[in-house]
Formats: sequence, C-alpha cells, structure tokens
Amino acid sequence: MKKIFFTGLFVVLSCFWFSAQLEVSAKPFMVGPDKCQKCHKAEHAVWKGTKHFKSFKKVHKNKKAKKIVKAIGEKRMKKAAVCANCHYTSVKKKATDKKAKLVAGPSCESCHGAASEWIGIHNNTKVDKAKRFADAKAAGMIWPTETFDVASNCMSCHGLANENLSGKHATAMLDNGHPFNPDFEYVEYSQGSVRHRFYAPKMTVNQEMTEKQKAEIYIIGQSAAMLSATQAITKTTHPAYVKGQKKRISNATAALNKIKAMVPEAGAFLSSPSKESGRALAKAVKGKDLTGAIGASLPKSYK
Repeated sequence: MKKIFFTGLFVVLSCFWFSAQLEVSAKPFMVGPDKCQKCHKAEHAVWKGTKHFKSFKKVHKNKKAKKIVKAIGEKRMKKAAVCANCHYTSVKKKATDKKAKLVAGPSCESCHGAASEWIGIHNNTKVDKAKRFADAKAAGMIWPTETFDVASNCMSCHGLANENLSGKHATAMLDNGHPFNPDFEYVEYSQGSVRHRFYAPKMTVNQEMTEKQKAEIYIIGQSAAMLSATQAITKTTHPAYVKGQKKRISNATAALNKIKAMVPEAGAFLSSPSKESGRALAKAVKGKDLTGAIGASLPKSYK
C-alpha cells in the first residue's frame, strides 16, 4: 500500500515539475498587432501609415530582395527565418505550434517584445498599476519608459546587428546589395512617420517631443547603436560590415564625449558598453537638458 502511495506521489510531483519546466522554458512568441489594436487604436492607425506596415506586401517582390534571398540559400523571403527576424511579425496561437504565421511587417512586438507571456498581465486593469507594470516587464514587455531597451531593438535590425544574424549571412547579404546605413539615427527615424505618442493628458493627440526630450533620446539612441555595433563587429571580416560598425561606434563616441563632463554615466558607458551601463545612462539623462551640448546634432527633419 505504501509503495503504491509513494509511486502515485512521485508521478504527481513529476507532473508538477514537468509542467513547471514547460512554463519556465517556454519561449515567448508574438501574438500580432491585431491583439494590440483592440485597445491601442490610435497607435495602430499610425502604424498603418508607415513603411513598416506597407513593407509586408512589397519588400519580398523587390528584385534586389530576391537576389539576396537566393544568396543566403533560400527560395522565398517570407519562408526565410533570417529575413523574418527583422522584416516580419511572425505569430503563433500557442507555444507548441511548430510554425509561425507571418501576418505583418515590423509591428508593436518588434519594439515592445513578444507578447504571449505579458499581454494578459498588461490588459488586466483590475490589478494595481505598479504591480501590473512590474509583472508585465518581468514577463518580457518592454515599456516605452524603458528607453534604452526600445532603442536597442531598433538598432539591432537597423544596424544589421541582430543577434540571430550570422556573419556568413551578413556577408552574403552585403555582397548582394542589402542596405546598411551606419548613420541611422534614432531621433530622425523615431519621431517621423512612426511616432505614436498618445500620452496623458492629451490621449487623442500624437504629441511631438520637445527639443530637450529629443536631445535625451538622441544620446540613448547613440549608446544603443554603440552597444549593438560593439557586439556585432566580430560577426564577419567583411570590409563594408566592419567599416560600418566602426562608423556607428565613432558616431556614438563623439556624441557621448560631448556630455560626459555633465553626465558621468556617459563616460562609464564608453569605458564599458553593456545593457546595464546603457540603462544607467538612460536613467541619468532622464529630465536633463542636453540641448546645449548636442542640440546642433539633432535632425532638422524626420523620416
């Protein structure tokens, strides 16, 4: 009888352990922009006017794109995982689905993180706001207030530095005409067509940033670019790739040198670029007026 009891107990505990392991090891997946637009209608409307949205029906038809896809050993851009990393929103209904379905170009989760684990938390308005914020963050949500992390997502793809991009593929892509703009600048590209700043108290107005705010995220964007370039530069020895990543590092170094006297965290980041030092820098510049130091570097127009 005791043997049966302990055998049964072992089976039950094993099931609980296995279930817990699945929960812990389950990789978050994208759920798609339609889930977000149920609440964020204004933001969704802005997105539908962007190149990110329009690219879903266009980019794979481009002759250069077809050439690049062939060069990396694939037949179709929409079937190539290396392309999907940056060019598409790939959704699943559940974690056990073997294949993801491409539903859009870069969208909400491209910047704010795959939402499968946090969207339910984010939507539960019955829970205390501070707890909801913390729990959603812990589940993988990148809030707009996490400025360094949001900028890092942009710089990963726009710097041809995505962690899932191999050096072999980067080389083939560049050799066959894939664009690489080392001067991609965060303010210029984030405050134009993709801007979606519907914040209290003017929730219906897509608010523009002040020059002070632009200066702040200019520095954050440069630090994010520097970190991604530093991490990616050893992917390949391709001359154009190395030159481009060095240019990104040089641009960021020049920008951060202009403020390190007033913001010690800028010097700390330059000495040791990392996510931690980048986040510390973002926190340090929050609310500071840096326009005197880098105002002349801010873009006069936006993409």
